[in-house]
Amino acid sequence: MIKKMIIGFLIKISFFINNTFRRSYYTFLVRLSAQKVGRHLMVNQKSKVTPNTIIGDYVGFNGMIIKGDGKVVFGNYFHSGSDCLIISSNHNYDHGKTIPYDNTHIKKDVIIEDNVWFGERVIVLGKARIGEGAIIQAGSVVIGEIPKCAIAGGHPAKVFKYRDIKHYEKLKKEGKFY
Repeated sequence: MIKKMIIGFLIKISFFINNTFRRSYYTFLVRLSAQKVGRHLMVNQKSKVTPNTIIGDYVGFNGMIIKGDGKVVFGNYFHSGSDCLIISSNHNYDHGKTIPYDNTHIKKDVIIEDNVWFGERVIVLGKARIGEGAIIQAGSVVIGEIPKCAIAGGHPAKVFKYRDIKHYEKLKKEGKFY
């Protein structure tokens, strides 16, 4: 009985140490790659950002991949589900020198304001702007602008509801962030 308890305890300790090391390592890699990183970044799963990525304070990634040459800006208190993807440039297919496209890229910046939450497997394409306090439903594809405090989902993501803005502003004023 005691032997089982000790083995169980050792397994829990090794799991904790492994998770702590993994988070620290992933956070280090994102800090190393990004243009600018705010305070208290937490990267829980493997993530990749570009040198054109700017990350605010208290941001949490759970598997974020950023590709492309455009600028990607995350406001404060952003949180993501796992397996999210942001693409900030396109191949030049309209005015290129070859078809179906040439070797140049068209930069398309992505702006994500404060207190935004992505569900799992959200895809954001260039020129998107996601307003403060917005929530993007799992599996959605964002291609344009999502307004402040909107809840959006689908392909392409469309607003189907809004947060209670009075309650949101009250919590924000009281400094109650997760």
